[in-house]
Amino acid sequence: MPQPASTILVVEDDNIVRMLIVDVLEELEYQVLEAADGAQALLLLENSDNLINLLMTDKGLPDMDGIKLAHRARESRPTLPILFASGYAEKINAPLDMHVIGKPFSIDQLRDKVKSILGQ
Repeated sequence: MPQPASTILVVEDDNIVRMLIVDVLEELEYQVLEAADGAQALLLLENSDNLINLLMTDKGLPDMDGIKLAHRARESRPTLPILFASGYAEKINAPLDMHVIGKPFSIDQLRDKVKSILGQ
């Protein structure tokens, strides 16, 4: 029996960038939830009916820093893997158990990073 697809919550305030990331992840057969800011993301995270296997967030969001969002997400989902996407990846002081991918990234880089985080 095939495994159910992993669900990734994509948090990105740039609509075009978010749409591209969502399209790529859906092509790779992931389920995708999306949010334009931290507040929307927290609503999705706090709803225990939403199965979420990975939080992929931009570092710079209009309403809160991506790292603050990650810490808030971990309050309700302590084992949730976190992936930060940023044009300033080398400057992110991500906690050791969180991951970073630099923008711009290729489809292959995104696929490989997500698969490695999800252990696929």
